[in-house]
Amino acid sequence: MDTQNKRSIILLGHAQSGKTSLVESLLFCSKTIGRKGTIAEGNTTSDYNFDEIERKSSINSSFLFCDYKGERIQFIDTPGYADFFGEVLSAVRAVDSAVIVLDAEAGVQVGTERSWQIAEENNLPVIFFVNKSDKPGLDSNKAVFDIKDNLTSKAVVLDSLEDPALIEAVAESNDELLEKYLGGASLAQDELKSGLRQAVIKRNVFPIVCGSAFNDKGVTDLLEAICLYLPDPLERARVEVTNPANPQEKKELDFKSNNFSAFVFKSISDPYVGQLSLLRVFSGTLASNTGFYNVTKKTRERIGHIHVLQGKEQRILETASAGDIIAIPKLKGTATGDSLAEEKNQVNFAETLFPEPAISASVKPKSRADEDKISIALHKLTDEDPTLKITRDSQTKEMLMSGLGDLHLNVMIHRLKKRFNVDVELGTPKVSYMETITKKAKVQGKFKRQSGGRGQYGDVWIELEPLKRGAGFEFVDRIFGGVVPKNYIPAVEKGVRQACIEGAVAGHPMVDVRVTLVDGSYHEVDSSDMAFQIAGAMALRKAALEAGPVLLEPVMDVDVFIPEDFLGAISGDLNSRRGRITGMEVKGKLQMVKAQVPMAEMFTYANDLRSMTGGRGSYSMKFSHYEELPHKQAMNIIQQYQASRKHEQEGHI
Repeated sequence: MDTQNKRSIILLGHAQSGKTSLVESLLFCSKTIGRKGTIAEGNTTSDYNFDEIERKSSINSSFLFCDYKGERIQFIDTPGYADFFGEVLSAVRAVDSAVIVLDAEAGVQVGTERSWQIAEENNLPVIFFVNKSDKPGLDSNKAVFDIKDNLTSKAVVLDSLEDPALIEAVAESNDELLEKYLGGASLAQDELKSGLRQAVIKRNVFPIVCGSAFNDKGVTDLLEAICLYLPDPLERARVEVTNPANPQEKKELDFKSNNFSAFVFKSISDPYVGQLSLLRVFSGTLASNTGFYNVTKKTRERIGHIHVLQGKEQRILETASAGDIIAIPKLKGTATGDSLAEEKNQVNFAETLFPEPAISASVKPKSRADEDKISIALHKLTDEDPTLKITRDSQTKEMLMSGLGDLHLNVMIHRLKKRFNVDVELGTPKVSYMETITKKAKVQGKFKRQSGGRGQYGDVWIELEPLKRGAGFEFVDRIFGGVVPKNYIPAVEKGVRQACIEGAVAGHPMVDVRVTLVDGSYHEVDSSDMAFQIAGAMALRKAALEAGPVLLEPVMDVDVFIPEDFLGAISGDLNSRRGRITGMEVKGKLQMVKAQVPMAEMFTYANDLRSMTGGRGSYSMKFSHYEELPHKQAMNIIQQYQASRKHEQEGHI
């Protein structure tokens, strides 16, 4: 198919605005399918995964196409929930334009605002579809005014090319037409259509189509508008690429070039479709049973069949060319985010920037069998979803699952069970505290045991003192006269270091201390490396309790993005979490509040922020530094640990 006859569209909108139903109606009205499925019956072409059918809402992006009046239109139906925003960010890399779907009664909602923002950031031409506008007694003009007032004044209802408002908007975006219009001459239909197309492509006009996906009202009008006014792959917004040999060298990609170039925007590992890599071809052609050069991995990759997806079905293509969104199965070394090209004409596409996880939970397999399977299952889930992160805390030894919200994590846990038969429990992560001290202490650590035959004897005196924050650990040998033989001193240091790693007062690593071995004694027969190692550990634990122990807690840099109306409430809430506001900046229509907040106070923040802002707020955070935990909270943790340790020791006696 000629490149000029291709369109690629992302469907965006608030959750439950009717994107999936609209796709079903588009496929039906274009005679691609003979019978419409419904979300209630769980038989739509796009929402085919078990969890989407159960929840009656989109979780993944779905890939579909139709042929209409000689045009091939590829659609990506995306989820509306913020927890699955990563799907939108992946899909937007593959398309040339967007249809933003609104519920006529609800008008512009949080998800609509987010959809408009993502279209603006990616310079995508947009058509608005006001859905569910056939409800009795409903005035769809309310949603139209809502779009104009809250998103863009350049939105125009696409009722008729005779509409004066539409003619004026078209004329204003073209100097030649404007001169003619101002001169009092009427514009011909062909001029209006051509002018409107250019105005839409340049984002000077945003058409609005009103209708109902349920009753197929306005859907044919939308198909017509997509073909007439949205860009083909040669007219799309420019794409900047870099030279892999010199990343500073940037250039605009030539879509008309015969040199093959493509970007891997998503991977799917699914029981229906298997392991698939999804590509957007930007230039040149790719034929089945050939290959390409993976610029990112610096390897050649052979391919078999090329597919175009229709929901869960795969249709074979012989060749793919500029503008096509394709799926290739079973690639060996190619992953999401890779740039593909010809080895002689290499280009690098910009990486997709995904939001940092907003919420974390500890993950614990329910059985030994699940423990063995979990890493493979989690690896497949993270391959599909770059916003899902799996880490292991080196200090607490917990496996942590991090994502964009509660719903995101719950869906992933459900998938582990249903797709991989792995049962896990989610919990609140432990905080990675550190221990340190505030003053000097000098103590004895003596280990003596006699139980028939050879005994055990190790005796040391140490001085423990604080160092500057970040200094780590120092061990100093100040033994004179051989009171502790040189061959036992490494054992003392080993015992002290081990006690620091395990935690001297609260079970957390001790940092920023100097331990000086100053005295001790030994026994000719009963002393051993083990005895001095135990003596060193005993001395460290005892000294730490006498040296003004404190706990250090991790503090996070937090950036909160909110409409200005919520500034007071959010600032107050951050203060209540022991946070310090460090600055504020304007980011487009939003305010960014910068703060430093203890990690322990942030575990429920994703849900709390959503609740406080009606879903309009978002945030990102990263580790900043450790600082001292307030005394009262630190002593509670220390006392609880010491009591549990004493209980364990008594249980062993």
